[in-house]
Order: sequence, then structure tokens, then C-alpha cells
Amino acid sequence: MSDIRLVQATIDLSYEVVEDNGEKFEREFNQIGETEENSITQGIKHAKVRGELDDTNTLMLNIMAELYRKMEKIEQLLTNGKVNRLELSMKGLIEGIGLEHFKLSSDQLESGKHYYGRLEIATFPKREIALYFEAVNPSLAQIEKIHVRDKEAWGYYMTACERVMIRQMKGLE
Repeated sequence: MSDIRLVQATIDLSYEVVEDNGEKFEREFNQIGETEENSITQGIKHAKVRGELDDTNTLMLNIMAELYRKMEKIEQLLTNGKVNRLELSMKGLIEGIGLEHFKLSSDQLESGKHYYGRLEIATFPKREIALYFEAVNPSLAQIEKIHVRDKEAWGYYMTACERVMIRQMKGLE
């Protein structure tokens, strides 16, 4: 466990123990993954692969795709009155993240238990992430299942937090 490297980060986490009710979590997990992969995002990916986009066009199209996502969310709120997300029974504060682990600010987990969780990381665009994790100890968790794009965003976010930490340390010297 000493080889786990964590960097300081502050992220709100909603989570719940996965028991016999795993199918409802799996449904939401897949729904959140599909939200990131709408038709506009797919079109941008295909155009990139075909070499039809330069960096400026890609940035503008990504901004437009994010605006489209936000409009879809607003439409869903207006139509349904809320975003369809499960009400998860537990809340926690993540204080440190690693590539495959995270640490809560207090001892809230039961070692060996499996959990489903949801969080948002402050990237561009802001990203809602659904994940499954196992408690290594009462405050440390190991990520078991996460969407590929979310794993990439998690890694970028961790790197950004590490850069901030390094800049702060250099400022103190």
C-alpha cells in the first residue's frame, strides 16, 4: 500500500454499497457514459480521425458540443423537472486522488465492501463520473470500474492537481 501515490484534491462524492441492487447502479453507470457520447461528440471524433480538423476547429467544436450537452440537460430539467439520477445514501469528501485510488477525508468505508459512486471533476468540460470502487481500508478506495473516457479525464485531472501542488510548493521555497 505504500506505493500508492495520491495528490491533494477536493471532490464531493455520493456513493452507496452495491448489494443485490446492482442492476439499478449499472443502468445509471451506462446512462452517464452515454451522456458523454452524444451524436455531436461522435461526429467530431470521426472528423478528427479523417484529418478534417485542425486544433482551432477542434476547440470550437468541443465548445459547441458542450453547449449542446448543456441544452440537452436544460431540456431534460424542463421536461422532467429533474435530472434522472439515483439518490445515493452516503456522501463523502475526497481529499486525495491517484490513478486507481482515492482517499476520503474521514473513515466512512467498510474494508472489502464494493460501492457505486458518482462525482464531478472540474475539468473543461465539467465531467460527471460514475464509478465502482472497493474499500481498501476505511478511508482508501480502489477504483474497480470506470468508463474509458472518464479514466482519461481522471488522469488529466490528477495531473492538473499535481501541477498546482508543485507550483504551491515552489512558491513556499
